[in-house]
Amino acid sequence: MTLDPRYSVLFEPVKIGPVTAPNRFFAVPHATGHSPLMPNGSIAMRAMKAEGGWGTVAMQLAEIDPSSDISNLPIEKFWDETDIASHARLTARIREHGALSAIEIGHSGMRSRGLANGYPVLGPSSLPVLKPEVPVQAKAMDKEDIRSLRRSYRAAVQRAKQAGYDIVYVYAAHDASVLWHFLTPAYNFRTDEYGGNFENRVRLLREVLEETKEEARDEIAVAIRFAVHELSGPKAILSTGEGRDVVERLAELPDLWDVNVSGWSRDSGTSRFDPEGAQEEFTSFVKTVTSKPVVGVGRFTSPDAMVSQIRRGVLDLIGGARPSIADPFLPNKIKEGRVDEIRECIGCNICVASDAYSIPLRCTQNPTMSEEWRRGWHPERIPAAPEPKNLLVVGSGPAGLECAFTLARAGHQVTVADKSTELGGRVSKECRLKGLSAWSRVRDYRLYQLQQMANVVLYPESEVTADDVADFGADHVFVATGSHWRDDGLGRSRYTAIQGFRGNALTPDHILDGGIIAGSVVVYDDDHYYMGNALAEHLAALGSEVHLVCPLPSIAGWMGYTLEQPRVVAALMEAGVKMYPNTTATGWENGVLRIKRSDTYQELQPIRADNLLTVTARLPNDALGEAIRKSGSVGCTVIGDAVAPGIIQAAVFSGHKAAREFLGTEPENRIFRRETPKLFV
Repeated sequence: MTLDPRYSVLFEPVKIGPVTAPNRFFAVPHATGHSPLMPNGSIAMRAMKAEGGWGTVAMQLAEIDPSSDISNLPIEKFWDETDIASHARLTARIREHGALSAIEIGHSGMRSRGLANGYPVLGPSSLPVLKPEVPVQAKAMDKEDIRSLRRSYRAAVQRAKQAGYDIVYVYAAHDASVLWHFLTPAYNFRTDEYGGNFENRVRLLREVLEETKEEARDEIAVAIRFAVHELSGPKAILSTGEGRDVVERLAELPDLWDVNVSGWSRDSGTSRFDPEGAQEEFTSFVKTVTSKPVVGVGRFTSPDAMVSQIRRGVLDLIGGARPSIADPFLPNKIKEGRVDEIRECIGCNICVASDAYSIPLRCTQNPTMSEEWRRGWHPERIPAAPEPKNLLVVGSGPAGLECAFTLARAGHQVTVADKSTELGGRVSKECRLKGLSAWSRVRDYRLYQLQQMANVVLYPESEVTADDVADFGADHVFVATGSHWRDDGLGRSRYTAIQGFRGNALTPDHILDGGIIAGSVVVYDDDHYYMGNALAEHLAALGSEVHLVCPLPSIAGWMGYTLEQPRVVAALMEAGVKMYPNTTATGWENGVLRIKRSDTYQELQPIRADNLLTVTARLPNDALGEAIRKSGSVGCTVIGDAVAPGIIQAAVFSGHKAAREFLGTEPENRIFRRETPKLFV
C-alpha cells in the first residue's frame, strides 16, 4: 500500500529556523511518568515515536534549576552537566530514525511546591503557591533572583546544545511557568519594570526568549510554548486580548510557535467534553500575525482533519501528545496507506492519571506504552509463534479482543466466541452513554483487524459451556467473560452490604442492557469514576429527577486524576442532578434512602425516590473459568474483568500480557527489567 495523495501535504518538510523537520508530525512535550532516575524507559518510549514516523519528538518539561520544584511529580531535571548524558542518549536514538529532537526547558515558578529541595518558591509576587492545599508561599523575586533565573535559562540552552537537541523550547504555558506568572496580571502585583502594564509584564518572557536566541546562535532552533487563552483559572489571558497581544509583540522572535490553551485540564480535555480539534477556536489567529511555523494540538487522529488544519492555514505542524501515545506509528500508517490500522486515542486521559500517580504512562489503546524498555514490547511487532496452535477466546470485550488480536498476529489460529449479538463486551454498552462514544474505538480497532485476518474466526451469539470447550478441542482457552455490578451496596468505602439494597437496587447493567427506569431515581455512587455520574446525567436527560449520593467528600473523586472532575460536576449541575457528597447510605426501604454524613455520622434527611441505582463494585464472571479448570480438559487462562474487575485500560493490558505470556516471551518469575540506582557509598 502507498500514501494516499490527499495526505501528501503531511509529509512535506518544514523549515524551523536553522533545522528542517522531515514531515509535519510533531510529538509535542508531554509528561511520561518517568523520573530522571528512569532514563531508559523514557528514551525507549520516545525513540519508538521516532521509529513510527513522528518527524519531531520532544522531551517533556525539564526543570532548569533546583528552585523549580514540583515535588510530587516525576519532572525531568536539567540542572547541570550531570544531566547531559541521558539526554544525549535520547537525541542519538531519535536521530537514528531521521527525526528532530526537542527539549522543553522551564521553571515552574508558583506551581512549585518548595518541599523537596529546600529553596523558596519563586514568583513575581508574595503569594500562596498555585495549589491551595499546600501551605507554602512564593517569594517575590528580587532583581538578583531575576538575573539568576535568566542565567539559568542561558546555561540550560548550552546544555541542550551539548546534548544534541535540534530545538530548545521556552515554556510559558499551562499556568505552570514563572514566565507565565510574570505575564498575567492575576499573579503579578509588582510596581517595578517587571509589573504593571502589559509591556512590563511581558518583559521577562521577551528577555528570556531573546537570550535563548543568543545562546542558540542559529545552531539549534528556538520554540516558544505559549497558552494563548485561559479556559480555566483566572482567565486573565485571552485570545481576544493579551493572549493575542503576546503573539503580536513577539511574533518573529522565536523560530517556532507551539500554541495551546490553559490550564492543563483544558489543553488535555477528554473526548467526553472536547471534540477533535477543539482548540482551533482560540489558536487559529496565530498564523495571521507571524510568519514563523506554528504547531498545535487537538487530539488529532484523523488524517483528513490534519490536512484540513494545514490547508486552511491553521497550523503548519500537527502536534500530538495523546495520539502519539495511543499509536506511535500513526505517521507511518498514513504514509503506507494503512489508515484503517491507526490505533486512535479515545481521549480517556488514563495516561494523564498515570502521571498524576507518578508512574510510567498507561494507555487504554496501547498496552505496550511504557513497556518498550522494561518488557521489550513493541506496538507493531509480536514474536512469531514457534508452532501455530488452535486457540479459543471466550468473550469479546476489551481483554478478549486484545488477547485474540495479539495471538493471531503471532500466527496462531484463533476463534472468538461471545454470547452477545454485538461483539465488544462492556465497551459496546458504555460507549452509548453521553460523551463516551469515542471509547468505541477500543472495540472498533481490534475488531476490524481481526476481521481482516484469515486465521481468525468470530462467533457472536455463541454461549460457551465447559463441555463445549472440551468438545472444541482447543490447545488452550482464554476466558474473558467480564464482570457484573453488585446490587448489595458493598463498595469502595464500605466492605459490607447495605440494608435493603440486595434484590431491590438496580445496577448499571440494567441500563446498559437497555432497561428502562421510570420515575425519580437516587444513584448511590461508591465507585467514584465515570459510571455513576454518566448514568446520572443520562437519566436526567431522559426526564428523571436524579439524586446522586456519594460517600466521599467530592463527586467523581478519581476523575480529578483524569482532569475531568470540575467539568463533570458542572455538567451534572446543568442537567439538574441533585448532588450529595460526603453522604453515606445506611439503608433502603419503601422508596426511602436513609443517609448520614460520612465524616460525623450525623443522620440526614432521607431521600425519597421511585428507584435506587447502586454503582459500587463488581463481581467477576469467573464460573466458566472455574468449570474448565475443574474439568482439566484443556489449559485455561482467565483474563480481564473476569479476574479482577477494573478500568478498560487494565482489561486491555491483561489481555495483551496473557497473550505474551502464552507466547513464552515473559519472565516466569514476572520480574521485568528495572532501573536501579547507582550506589556511591
